[in-house]
Amino acid sequence: MTSPVLVYDGDCGFCTRSVQFIERHVPSTAEIVAYQFADLPALGVSEEQAAHEVVWIAADERTYGGAQAVAMLLIDAGGAWRVLGAIGRLPPFRWVAHGLYRLIANNRYRLPGGTPACALPADQRPTNRTRPRS
Repeated sequence: MTSPVLVYDGDCGFCTRSVQFIERHVPSTAEIVAYQFADLPALGVSEEQAAHEVVWIAADERTYGGAQAVAMLLIDAGGAWRVLGAIGRLPPFRWVAHGLYRLIANNRYRLPGGTPACALPADQRPTNRTRPRS
């Protein structure tokens, strides 16, 4: 890989709105792709992980999930974003970021932009029921 990849849940309206914000305001070098359209085995990411949390795959193929994936995205963006991301990697901020990420991820269907599909297990979402398995 030559550039990092950020994988998110494209079935989730809240996640999609968050990615739209990132694409407009956070100058990352990452390719941003919904896991439903990503070659997960080539990225070294399971479908279960991708459905559970956002995943950052660095150019050196190391992976980071959840709040740490967001921190890596911010570090990659540089400037003030880099400082915020670096702080998010340090204890105790790392622990707080993880707790906040899980709170948001577990309740994303209740948040603005969320959809009922966000509340369903990944294998029961409409997109996954019709998507062929590779």
